[in-house]
Amino acid sequence: MMAVGLARRLLAEFVGSALLVTVVVGSGIAAEQLSPGDVGLQLLENSMATVFGLGVLILIFGPVSGAHFNPVVTAADWLLGRRSGTGIGSGEAGAYVLTQIVGAVAGCLLANLMFDRRVFELATKERITTGHLIGEVVATAGLIALIFALARSGRAALSAAAVGAYIGGAYWFTSSTSFANPAVTVGRMFSDTFAGIDPGSVPGFVAAQLVGALLGLALIAVLYPGIAARADDVVVPHPHAAARVHVEHRSHS
Repeated sequence: MMAVGLARRLLAEFVGSALLVTVVVGSGIAAEQLSPGDVGLQLLENSMATVFGLGVLILIFGPVSGAHFNPVVTAADWLLGRRSGTGIGSGEAGAYVLTQIVGAVAGCLLANLMFDRRVFELATKERITTGHLIGEVVATAGLIALIFALARSGRAALSAAAVGAYIGGAYWFTSSTSFANPAVTVGRMFSDTFAGIDPGSVPGFVAAQLVGALLGLALIAVLYPGIAARADDVVVPHPHAAARVHVEHRSHS
């Protein structure tokens, strides 16, 4: 299986990350307009759109880039593969993360534009509380554990449904509504709407997400000791990963 060039993978990560934030922010704006004054219904509408949108995006872009769309997923993939020579390379990981963040911001601006809002605006919705930070730790730890458990057990092909379902559930069982993604967090900073987060809350959320990612990785390393060997299958198996495994196998033959 031929490897996919880095440019194509970065394009997939950019568009996928952008559309993910467009789904989250756009559905949040629509929910505010369709159900004014009913926050519970707004959250239901927002979470359902995210579940379906995320699943579709993984199906579209997963075969090209792995559909990370999330710096902590990319960082975990890189960290986990250091010893075994699997996972994403250092330079590629940095390019992925930068592309995801830029894409997320672009996706938020697109949502603003679609709903006739100011294209560039900053959110004023403060989200920093102790409970919200703990919620982000829990949400991110669970996401990382899920993704890598699926990869280790050979079920990465189920990621579209499983990851979408987890994020949809975490909207409701975490106090923070499960951002669980530094790129999405930064992107949502540019929407002063139901889905927004004020700039002052962003560093705390990102720090909590990093802590959650480490906890999720620690848990999965204990539960699945051989996880590093499958780091290339995150989030879903893709040609670049398969080609790298083939090349490394030949080099050791």
